[in-house]
Amino acid sequence: MTPTSDAVLASNGAGTHSPEIPVTTLTDTVVEIVSDAGEGAQKAGQSFATVSAKMGNGIWTVEIIPADIQPPSRDPAGASGIRIRLGSQEITNMGDKVDLIVAFNEQSLLGRIRYAHFDPDARIILENKWREHPDESIRTSYIRIVDQLKGDGYHIYEVPLEELCGQHVSNPQLGKNMYVLGMLCWIYSRDLDLARAQIAHIFRHKSQKVVDNNVILLEAGYEWAASHLDFRFEVPARALDSDRVVMNGNEAIALGVMASGMEMCAMYPITPATSASHFLADMIWIVGCERRPVWSDPILCYFSVTYKTSAQLHALQKGPSRH
Repeated sequence: MTPTSDAVLASNGAGTHSPEIPVTTLTDTVVEIVSDAGEGAQKAGQSFATVSAKMGNGIWTVEIIPADIQPPSRDPAGASGIRIRLGSQEITNMGDKVDLIVAFNEQSLLGRIRYAHFDPDARIILENKWREHPDESIRTSYIRIVDQLKGDGYHIYEVPLEELCGQHVSNPQLGKNMYVLGMLCWIYSRDLDLARAQIAHIFRHKSQKVVDNNVILLEAGYEWAASHLDFRFEVPARALDSDRVVMNGNEAIALGVMASGMEMCAMYPITPATSASHFLADMIWIVGCERRPVWSDPILCYFSVTYKTSAQLHALQKGPSRH
């Protein structure tokens, strides 16, 4: 976290009676979101990174991937998530210290404490439902680790994420990631309209109700952070001199496949390569190719690549049916 010498006061923007929060201006910062596998931490982080990139910030992301394909829940070695570094200038690496981490349980947090370097002033936002868990061993573990980390000087903000999400959706466990996205948008002064548009894009193949519910969670997380947190940052965007395309490394690889003249591409979608095959499946028809599932698996597939001439591509109004 690299603060500049100036700080400004801003209202919390949520229509509450909380005092004004000082907004610290940073030149760059590192954020992590971690959870058990399958809880959507990576999706929240990718969305936060995309919004920041569209605002003009330099971005570097690294997925946090457990070694096991199906790691046990609440295990330090099974932490799954993402690390995002954003700055006012071009970012060329993942950074050396974590400034803020959002953890869905204390074991995932403990795994990152052990393996990542944290800034001495790092802030930790932690799901606290485990403090009242019916299993005594889980309650004891949570309280012990939180007390230990507080004793070590970490700034911990315990948040009832699942309970808060339950006020808005029937299955709060599936909504925590978008609630966290809303919190991060407030903390880092992100454009909420860009976040809403990102949610619409993520869930574009779902029903409008799914999109609406996730936007509700986004806005609720934003408002909760504005009402309850005592810190806020701004990472000014750089001025862009040309249009930019926001993509991750897997999407860049997929575009490389399309541009290379490759005649067949066989892929098995497994982390961290999944989005390469998904992106190809959505886009490959543009260059006159088709996707063929292998056996009964609609995602395990190969791409039969028959490239068209420039004239044919120019005349192509729509791609062939995707099977």
